[in-house]
Amino acid sequence: MKALCFYEHGDLDVLRYDDVPKPEPGPGEVLVRVRATALNHLDIFVRRGWPGLDLDMPHWGGSDVAGEIAKVGEGVSDWKVGQRVVVDPGITTREDEFVRRGEHSLSPGYVILGEDRRGGHAEFVAVPARNLMEMPGGWDFPEAAAPLLVSLTAWRMLIHRAKLRAGESVLVIGAGGGVNSMTIQLAKLAGARVYALTSTEEKVEKARDLGADVVLNYRQEPRWSRSIYRLTNKRGVDVVVDNVGQATLPQSMRAVARGGRIVIVGNTSGPHAEIDTRYIFGKQISLIGSTMGNQQDFRDVTNLLWNGRLRPVVDQVMHLSEGKRAFEILESGAKFGKIVLKV
Repeated sequence: MKALCFYEHGDLDVLRYDDVPKPEPGPGEVLVRVRATALNHLDIFVRRGWPGLDLDMPHWGGSDVAGEIAKVGEGVSDWKVGQRVVVDPGITTREDEFVRRGEHSLSPGYVILGEDRRGGHAEFVAVPARNLMEMPGGWDFPEAAAPLLVSLTAWRMLIHRAKLRAGESVLVIGAGGGVNSMTIQLAKLAGARVYALTSTEEKVEKARDLGADVVLNYRQEPRWSRSIYRLTNKRGVDVVVDNVGQATLPQSMRAVARGGRIVIVGNTSGPHAEIDTRYIFGKQISLIGSTMGNQQDFRDVTNLLWNGRLRPVVDQVMHLSEGKRAFEILESGAKFGKIVLKV
C-alpha cells in the first residue's frame, strides 16, 4: 500500500510517498480503508523526533482518520465490512489507576495514533475496534476526518481541565490553528465571551464567523496583552488558551485575570518559555496542562459535530501524494483550520 512516510527523523525532505507493508488487524482490531486523514502539528513534531522517541521505521503519522471497515480481526462482532467510521485517536493499551478513574490520557499506557504507532497517512490502518465510531449519513470523509483530534483536545482542555463556566471570558491565541478553531466554537457553546488573536485580516473575519466576539490582529497589535487588559476594563480574561508557548506565554500571564487559568496544549514556537513567577503568586494564576481525552470525551464532542452544534473548519483538501506540499503549507501558517488529505 502507499503511505506518506519517513525512514529517519528530519525536516520536510525526509517525507516519502512510498510503498509500505499493508497492516493486518490483530485480535480485537479492525482494518480501516482510509478515505481521508488530516494533518496536525503533532505530525511535524514526530517527524522531527525527540530524545526517547523510538519508532519502527518507516513510520507515518495521521491521527485523524475517516474511512470504511475493510476487515475485522478475531473477536470483533459489532462491526461489519463496509461500515463508514471515524477513529478515536487516543488508544489505551493497559488498565491502571488513571484508566480506572476515567483519566485515560494520563496513563503511561495511553498512545496516540500517528505518534506512538503508525497512523492514517496511508491507504489502510489497523486500530482497536473499541476506538471506532460510526459516521452518520450526509457527511463526507474529509469533513468527518478534519475535527477529530482537535475537537477531543479542545473539549478536555476547556470543559474538564479549565472548567470553563458560562459567563466567563476566554482568550484564544492563534485562531487559525486546528485546536483553536474548535476552541472558539466550544467556548461560545459553553456561554463564554471569546477573544481571539490571529495574523491577517482574512483570518480576523474567519474567527468572527466562528463566533469570536473580539478578534485582534497581533501583527498590528504586537503588545496584545495591553489591548486585552484595556478591552476588559483592566481585569483580564478568565481563561487563556496558549498552545504557542515560548513566544506568547509571558504576554498570556499578563492578559489573564487574577485567579485566572492558562491552559497549555502545545508549544508550536518552542518548549522553553521564560516565566515571571511574580505573576503566578501575585495574581494567583493556575497554569494547566492538557492533552487529548478519554473515549467518552471523544463520543461527547463528536456527537456535537454530528448534531450540528460544532462544525469542521477545513482550509483545503489535497491528495495523500501531495502530502509534502500540504506540510509546507501547515508549517508556514498560511491556512485557517485543517488541511485534509484524501486517500
